[in-house]
Amino acid sequence: MTAAGALDALGDATRREIVGLLARRPSSVQELADRLPVSRPAVSQHLRVLHAAALVTAAAHGTRRVYRLDPAGAAAVRDYLDRMWDTALDSFEAYVAASTSKEDR
Repeated sequence: MTAAGALDALGDATRREIVGLLARRPSSVQELADRLPVSRPAVSQHLRVLHAAALVTAAAHGTRRVYRLDPAGAAAVRDYLDRMWDTALDSFEAYVAASTSKEDR
């Protein structure tokens, strides 16, 4: 999945909250549902979207699945945002340089 797909997945507030919880510690669906104002089936649906976006991974532990933040997916989003930030700073620097040169005339 691309960084854009991951950002689309993070467009939902509940999914962002799930990612925040998983950043703190791996959790089962039930553990997440206990900490969120949504049902267990809703948490499962959100986790499917996050998994498809490569933001979380899951491992079977007995009869339950434990989800954790996928560092590679989080890094892809961070790289994308870093590139956007660098582009914005470069544009701002060019704007300031152009404004300064106009004032010097």
